[in-house]
Amino acid sequence: MPDTPRVPGEAEPPDEVIARLLATCEGLRTANARLRELLAEKDEIIAALQVQVAQVAELEARVEALAAQVKQNSRNSSKPPSSDGLARPAPKSLRKKGGKPGRPKGQPGATMQLTDHPDHVVVHEPAACSGCGAGLAGGVQTGAERRQVTEIPQVRPVVTEHQMIERECPCCGQKTKADAPDGVSAPVQYGPRLAALGTYLWHGQFLSKERACTALGEMFGCTPSPAVIAAAAKKIAAFTRPAVTAIVSALLASEVVHFDETGFRVAGKLAWVHSASAGKYVLVTVHPKRGKEAMDAAGVLPAFTGIACHDAWKPYDSYDHVAGHALCGAHLLRELTAVAETSTADDVIWAQQAAGALLELNKAADAARSAGSGAIDPEILDKQSRWYREAADAGIVLNAARRSKLQKKRHALATRMRDRADDYLRFAHDLRVPFSNNRAEQDIRMSKLRIKVSGSMRSMAGAEIFCAIRSYLATAARHGISALDALTRAAEGGPWIPQTA
Repeated sequence: MPDTPRVPGEAEPPDEVIARLLATCEGLRTANARLRELLAEKDEIIAALQVQVAQVAELEARVEALAAQVKQNSRNSSKPPSSDGLARPAPKSLRKKGGKPGRPKGQPGATMQLTDHPDHVVVHEPAACSGCGAGLAGGVQTGAERRQVTEIPQVRPVVTEHQMIERECPCCGQKTKADAPDGVSAPVQYGPRLAALGTYLWHGQFLSKERACTALGEMFGCTPSPAVIAAAAKKIAAFTRPAVTAIVSALLASEVVHFDETGFRVAGKLAWVHSASAGKYVLVTVHPKRGKEAMDAAGVLPAFTGIACHDAWKPYDSYDHVAGHALCGAHLLRELTAVAETSTADDVIWAQQAAGALLELNKAADAARSAGSGAIDPEILDKQSRWYREAADAGIVLNAARRSKLQKKRHALATRMRDRADDYLRFAHDLRVPFSNNRAEQDIRMSKLRIKVSGSMRSMAGAEIFCAIRSYLATAARHGISALDALTRAAEGGPWIPQTA
């Protein structure tokens, strides 16, 4: 039956109140469940967005790192100039412009000059008078123009036969044969000069063995096999051992020695060429490893007590018995250039400030040497050294967060600049020390050329022969002795040996 209408003011029946409250509670439960579903969906969306934000940050860091990598070249990194390819950057020297371009003032020219002692003189007489056409026989000589042609005569090999005569003694009947001259040990062989020429073309001018043999055949009319060239180089390298020993002794007695290393392919594997050089002495060695074991094997650093100039590679620092370490300013300038070319405006400021301070100190050091002074102007030294250290501190602060790979790299660079400031600025406090370690890089450059030509040395023994010959030739060149002369002396069994104090 239908509900009875409630009289106004009459209390609501308990059952209806309970029913209404239950209905309200059910609605609230439904609404609450829906709200929980919406919150769960939003949590999922927020979590997904957080993942995407992290991915975006990671991608931005990777893009920044890749952009910096693309901008790397031989000017702002340790990459060789050959890696720049056709897109190599325009030259941008950190040095300020000096005088006029061309040959430096005071440097001798290389123009050919007439000699007063020609080997042959050919006189050319005029056939007739250029005016009237009369003959000029018996005419007075009024002048002469001299022109000289320098030419290489045609070369042909000279074969010398040695006959060792055997004679029978008329008294006792004993047969005695003459001894062969020194160096004549086979029925047919090449002489020491050709052995020196072959080695010169192979390890001096960096032709392949095959091309060296071809060149000898075309220029001199005799074509040895590649095996002959290899045997000649091995023999010459053995003769140069006293010279290499003298080079090591000279380096150990030096006040400052440059050190460097570079990769070198041997038997299809990565090996390392190490160099040590000072003044007129150069030592080049090869080893399967790059670190301290190889440096010990070279025989210089373990006993060296002077100042070691090198890059910031850590194994060099393990030799703490040296008088001091000098870190290469040129390497540091390349790193600072990379920061300036790949970073934010704030990083550009501290990088340029540090680079500017280094260049000014180097300029002051050169000026002091030229003036015969033993030290840099104290005011310049104090000011520029302070700017360098302040720049390093700024780099540390700006990259302290180390959120990206590049930030970590810049922070590590600035920290190294601060912690090794004395070693980086040693050149400014001790004028015996050069600004850069470019000398060592130049000494191992020829080994890179060898690998460019050959791809890889076939064996470690062959690599050791190459390094011994390069040590010998580089040191001889700095003593004013030509490579061919030095090699010929060695091939004849009397190598040139540098004098040491």
